[in-house]
Amino acid sequence: MAESNGAPFGREILRKPDLEEVHIIWINDGMSCDGDSISVTAATLPSVEDVVLGAIPGLPKVHLHNPDLAYENGDELMHYWHQAERDEIPFVLVMEGSIPNENLSGDGYWAYMGNDPSTGEPITIPEWLDRLAPKALGVVACGTCACFGGIHAMQGNVTGCMGVNDYLGWDWKSKAGLPVVNVPGCPVQPDNFMETVLYLLRQLAGLAPMIPVDDLGRPTWLFGKTVHDGCDRGGYYEEANFASEYGQPECLVKLGCWGPVVQCNVPKRGWMDGIGGCPNVGGICIGCTMPGYPDKFMPHMDAPPGSVVSSRLVKPYGNLIKWLRGFTVETLNKEPGWRHNRNELTTNPPPEVRR
Repeated sequence: MAESNGAPFGREILRKPDLEEVHIIWINDGMSCDGDSISVTAATLPSVEDVVLGAIPGLPKVHLHNPDLAYENGDELMHYWHQAERDEIPFVLVMEGSIPNENLSGDGYWAYMGNDPSTGEPITIPEWLDRLAPKALGVVACGTCACFGGIHAMQGNVTGCMGVNDYLGWDWKSKAGLPVVNVPGCPVQPDNFMETVLYLLRQLAGLAPMIPVDDLGRPTWLFGKTVHDGCDRGGYYEEANFASEYGQPECLVKLGCWGPVVQCNVPKRGWMDGIGGCPNVGGICIGCTMPGYPDKFMPHMDAPPGSVVSSRLVKPYGNLIKWLRGFTVETLNKEPGWRHNRNELTTNPPPEVRR
């Protein structure tokens, strides 16, 4: 299929393949709650409908096979999975949910999807990855569970579950030369995911350079900044003005917000059609896009250790900034004294005007 033109990684453009249509095979029977599938239905930039109905110029025809969104079921739905396994259709594989370690499941299994036609036995999620990943044009991990294991991979879990890269390997590449692309979130921000899918489809059509991702496989333009960078409450932080209870408009760090260190664009982007986003509506950031979530961000609702130190250190600076801004505002909020209706000119005009 597509090959690299040999340019440096991150700038290379895939040669345009003979790709008139592409299927999206979406596994959502990993360890998950299907929340990512539900979230993606709220996307608007682009929407699922825009991509599937061909409303975006230049894309191949897209066939979406998501068990939550498909009208097919049973063998009729699984037909596409088996076609993909036989390498009969070009496809992008989307994984939703973490991958259980079936080496630990004994005589049973942790999670499966469909049955093997030749044996009638359930096909586990790791088996599907083994069968489909080598033949996929690209693999996208949808949501934090698929990206890094998420809630199901917390310490003490019995399934030994993990993210896609943990299973396939962090150096894995698809047949088109793409790394696993991770779009984390619990659930995933809908436009983040659909925008990533759109980028990959354009790349596979030869219309975009190699997708830029960080060392954790996250698209850099979506996860290159912190929550704090895009937060409407960020200005309060530098003035050391912190909320003491929920419902107040100030910075939420002292209430347990991890925003200053978490890579996520939700406050900037909003949640649905630009509206919402955790701190925007009064909720703290709990770090759900990060690989250490949730273990390293617990207990939720407690102030992170660093926030105690940073909020104390910023207080003298913040008080000074607050005073300076107040002084400047007082000055700027006054009209110049030469604006009056007296019978004299006090605007200090140039000499020729004075004469």
